[in-house]
Amino acid sequence: MIHWLNLLTRPSVNGREHGVDREDAAIDAVRECDPVRVWNPGWIGVLIFVALSSVGCKKQAETPAKASGGGFSVQVVAVPVRQQPVVETISLVGSIAPNETVDLKAETDGIVREISFAEGQHVNKGDALVLLDETKLAAQLAESEAYLSLAKASFDRVQQLLRDKLISQQEYDQAAANFATTGAGVDLKRRLLKDARVIAPFAGIVAARQISPGQVITRNSLIATLVDLDVVKVEINVPERYLSQLKEGQTVEFKVAAYPKETFKGEVYFISPQLDIGTRTALVKARIPNGQTRLRAGMFANLDLALQLRDSALVIPEPALISNGDATMVFTVDSATNALMKTVKLGIRLAGKAEVLSGLTVGERVIVEGIQKLQTGVPLRFAPPEAAAPYLN
Repeated sequence: MIHWLNLLTRPSVNGREHGVDREDAAIDAVRECDPVRVWNPGWIGVLIFVALSSVGCKKQAETPAKASGGGFSVQVVAVPVRQQPVVETISLVGSIAPNETVDLKAETDGIVREISFAEGQHVNKGDALVLLDETKLAAQLAESEAYLSLAKASFDRVQQLLRDKLISQQEYDQAAANFATTGAGVDLKRRLLKDARVIAPFAGIVAARQISPGQVITRNSLIATLVDLDVVKVEINVPERYLSQLKEGQTVEFKVAAYPKETFKGEVYFISPQLDIGTRTALVKARIPNGQTRLRAGMFANLDLALQLRDSALVIPEPALISNGDATMVFTVDSATNALMKTVKLGIRLAGKAEVLSGLTVGERVIVEGIQKLQTGVPLRFAPPEAAAPYLN
């Protein structure tokens, strides 16, 4: 009995329709089971009816199963919207300059007698760096001092004679003027003798020297360059559209090619009151401590200039973002644990994160994985907590 019922209920083969094929199969099965009763029309009708009814019942049974499969849920990774400080920055290229720099030159002509520094040496303010030949200047000073002594003696006598009314006022005035002129000449010779020494105007490092002992130099001869690198400056040109967000005291961070893994920090202390007409940029300077003198003048500085700090900005992982033309959306988790798409307005982009200006609230959960299978209203189930750990750093 089971054998012929299976034949009646099995699917059609080679494209033949159920009706005719199943009737033939039923007849053959009945013949095998009971040849005497097989030709009873009543039995045949009953069997065909039962077979066709079972097929119909099977189709009806399959329909609820498929419908019940429509209530599936999608596994996703969701993380909460968090608050954190966000710094808005612009990336610029600047140049490092020393705190102070000067080309060392003598104030008088002469022969180099002594050089008292080594190239690359750190010197203090007031140290003698170069000594010129002082012989001629010392002799001229001695001569002037002798004339000054004579002029002073003459002036003293004239004063006494004037008190005794033995000379005229004019003779007294001439003697006083001669004494003052001679004294000024002595002061000049002393200054010229002092100029035979080149003194460090500030503490710093002496660069390569350009002279040698015995060389005749003039006032225009370059001796060396002295630079102060204890503090260095970063000079950058900032576009005018950012000037409203700049102020003295802001922090700058930058890197240099010599130390690619290290970040240096400084503080803005100067903003130019006028813009360059050609580039429409303003010169901005920042100071950076440089106690180890690793930063050198002339280096390029790739820096991030902090324009604005928001202490409690809303931040979400970047994989949660969905671009749709000019709009940006995210999938969130609603109160019924279903997917809900929302439009958001973004602020600045960070490393792997994005600032949200509107559209979300702190603590609200956004979906970062499994987005491709979602639409609004789809039930959700969450992946294990460790799946969300990389997005919470």
